Amino acid sequence: MTAAPGPPGRGYRYVGPGELRALAGPGGEGRCVRSAADLHDWLRAAAPGERAEPFTYVVDGAGALRLAPRRSEHVACAGGGPVRAAGEMGFREESGRWRVDVVSNQSTGYCPDTASWPDVAAALAAAGIPHPAGFTHPVLFRRCPGCREVNIVREGDFVCVFCDAELPRTWNVDGDRAPADRR
Repeated sequence: MTAAPGPPGRGYRYVGPGELRALAGPGGEGRCVRSAADLHDWLRAAAPGERAEPFTYVVDGAGALRLAPRRSEHVACAGGGPVRAAGEMGFREESGRWRVDVVSNQSTGYCPDTASWPDVAAALAAAGIPHPAGFTHPVLFRRCPGCREVNIVREGDFVCVFCDAELPRTWNVDGDRAPADRR
């Protein structure tokens, strides 16, 4: 028996383009993966070429892992709702068992902070899926206080690529709320 994910409390609202949000809705969510058997069945049904690349994932508001093909939008995978985490996740099969090989928080629709890792780890642990100790490809998202554009911080360079303004050192994409305060 697997442990249930922790209680809700953290979350990220969708901050991407409105036309993509319009594509999402209840019933169109990604595949809910609550066990290693669920993951095995879903990956076995996927085309071999699809299994070779990372998938779109979210950890939904209830703490469940949801997967969709890579070119799916995170907001569609989440059914339009808030998430605890979002990004891309790849798997590798070892001795007949699937494990997470690569995982990031790369979602330009939710722009989750790297502090979302514990929610990813909890969802994977609850499903009994082996995984790394943290994001293998962490992404730092920051909103420019000058032009309000969302940036990806590369190589520790906290400068807006749109207007050259200095970017904050702490996550600020969803208004003035800290990650733990979003619901």
